[in-house]
Amino acid sequence: MGSTSPDALALEILDASLGGAGLRPVLPAFRELVEAACDSAEASRALFGILAEGLSDRFEPRLVEAYAGLFAEAIAFALPQCKAADLLARYERVRRPRRFEGRAERVRNVFVLSRVTLGADIAVTSLVLDAVKRRFPEARVFLVGSEKNWQLFAADARVGCVPVTYGRSLRERLAAGLELQARLSQAGSVVIDPDSRLTQLGLLPVCPEEDYFFFESRGYGGDGEESLAELTRRWLDQTFGVADAWPWIAPAVEGEGAHVAISFGVGDNPAKRIPDPFEEELLRGLSRRGLEALVDKGAGGEEAARVERAVAGSGQVRMFEGSFAAFATRIMRSRLYVGYDSAGQHAAAAAGVPLVTVFAGFPSPRFFARWQPTGPGPKVVIRVDDPDPAAVLRQTLEAVMSLPPSGPG
Repeated sequence: MGSTSPDALALEILDASLGGAGLRPVLPAFRELVEAACDSAEASRALFGILAEGLSDRFEPRLVEAYAGLFAEAIAFALPQCKAADLLARYERVRRPRRFEGRAERVRNVFVLSRVTLGADIAVTSLVLDAVKRRFPEARVFLVGSEKNWQLFAADARVGCVPVTYGRSLRERLAAGLELQARLSQAGSVVIDPDSRLTQLGLLPVCPEEDYFFFESRGYGGDGEESLAELTRRWLDQTFGVADAWPWIAPAVEGEGAHVAISFGVGDNPAKRIPDPFEEELLRGLSRRGLEALVDKGAGGEEAARVERAVAGSGQVRMFEGSFAAFATRIMRSRLYVGYDSAGQHAAAAAGVPLVTVFAGFPSPRFFARWQPTGPGPKVVIRVDDPDPAAVLRQTLEAVMSLPPSGPG
């Protein structure tokens, strides 16, 4: 790939796309990045983590078009049997919302594609599961994705799992979508895609077009300020006639809660963090107020090391180590949840647990609006434009003391 790093190529293409340059000027650099990403996890991380997310996280309709043009080319490069023009023509058809006009009793299987990330599967996918269980009461309902994500709903006997391994390189990720074509193309089936990475946000076909219902969440809602949960609810009403879908979780795991359940996870996005000593001082401040805290250690690596350092300097704080579904149970059984913009806030919101979210590092105001936690309980979302640790700590502790605790924790 010459001397240009994958990150530099992805940033060059992103900057040009944000500036409205169109596909032609960036195509040579893009093809260089895609060729590397086919088999390289590092280049694939740049392709998706920098470029795809950079275009998608701004929730701008014009960038939806830019994404589709670029990634149709990427799929066609990696899969010669696919033609970019055909992928785009299909995409333009399926992205238009359409009403389900069939008879519900004739639907035997409903396949709901996972959004891959845990927080999105609570904030978006769980509403789809809620709606289709009611719209198709006789059908079998499946979450198509990793078992880790399905565990969030495993206590509900109506929701089965079609396991999928979503790899790291571009070819591995596209292979997951290709594998689904045979598994989901069954007579009497409906496939619902809530802007899933498994289809590369609707570009990769996984079933007959007439059985496929696609919620293009990045442009839907236009310039409005609704959360993704609110937009998903609107789309479900428009498409399936279910107007009151709601986020939910049902992990099949036991566990005790605490006064305050805490997550310092940021999903590999350090911009969402507040600099030290915020985390340690937050735990110390909660202890001084007589609140027992349970902190998720996360999936290991840098996050676990941060949690261990914060706990070591903060006094009596318990650490939790285990699956996210198991931690979600602890959240449900705690009186309060505190964390950054991550999966934990959506689990707390879905469970109706009072929550405080420290929301930093968002790439656009609309991202902040779209990813608001949605649920029945009280919540405080602290918008952080200046990540000054002392100021954010003061706001967070004030918010914690202002919320009425709930639950048995």
